Amino acid sequence: MSKSSTNPDHMALVALRVDFPGHSIWRANRSDGRLGDWVATLRDPSQGVDPTVIASDADRLRELLIIERGLAIGSGDGL
Repeated sequence: MSKSSTNPDHMALVALRVDFPGHSIWRANRSDGRLGDWVATLRDPSQGVDPTVIASDADRLRELLIIERGLAIGSGDGL
């Protein structure tokens, strides 16, 4: 198994991409070359309202994307 496939951050990134296909999701690069914030850019307007959502970790990005989904469908909670 490759190192990237067992890395928890890589696994979280894959899970976010699967769960939120209406967004392009990636990790930003910091000025020192290390990975930084988690970023989601809206591709499908039915899946969110903000063009870009940024969070400091995968769990928070997931929470924000659930809220975005809810706002897009009008419920406000993503459920």
